[in-house]
Amino acid sequence: MGKSAITGQCQFKGVIMRSNFAFGLAKIAAAAVMLMTAAGLATGPAAAQQTDVSKYVIGPGDMLQVSVWHNPELSTSVPVRPDGRISTPLVTDVVAAGKTSEQLGHDIEAQLKKYVADPIVTVMVSNFVGPYNQQVRIVGEASTPKALPYLAHMTVLDAMIAAGGLTPYASGNRAKLVRRIGGKETETTLRISDLLKDGDLSANTELQPGDIIIIPQSFF
Repeated sequence: MGKSAITGQCQFKGVIMRSNFAFGLAKIAAAAVMLMTAAGLATGPAAAQQTDVSKYVIGPGDMLQVSVWHNPELSTSVPVRPDGRISTPLVTDVVAAGKTSEQLGHDIEAQLKKYVADPIVTVMVSNFVGPYNQQVRIVGEASTPKALPYLAHMTVLDAMIAAGGLTPYASGNRAKLVRRIGGKETETTLRISDLLKDGDLSANTELQPGDIIIIPQSFF
């Protein structure tokens, strides 16, 4: 077989993979609508009780907006350094990583009390990265391998959409989910091809902070 024929086959396979990915997402959306219609959508106080109350933990690389009420000269936008610390006006060094925005705000207030009467500090995270042990990593035959900040109730589908799906050479149903439990690494097989191409929601596994998705290459 000539080189041009092989190249043409690879391009054709890539087009089919992208088409299958889009078709699979459409099937997933339809299945999700059917499930919600059958189960009904919870509203009112009952739904409020089910809302996730977990708070985001700041990590290195996050961009923070620090606002000091009635003291704009002390307000600033600052990145969290690789060592997990930040510096703001009058506060030369404070640990930010591993804390919520509220906790960090109180810590900055405590240091500002030396210079400002009753300071009120608000910290907002404007760009999310998250601590390393809270990230979900996708490696191997994903279109865009990357590390993602973990979000509550994140699933394999969410991660794969963020990674742009599979490459034409991926063996999605041989993918592995590596998770640390009790200090030990465990492996679980994922059926990513069934999820993305066929819309099989039973293959949509919920993720946890620190999970690693490894997607191998298919055998030819």
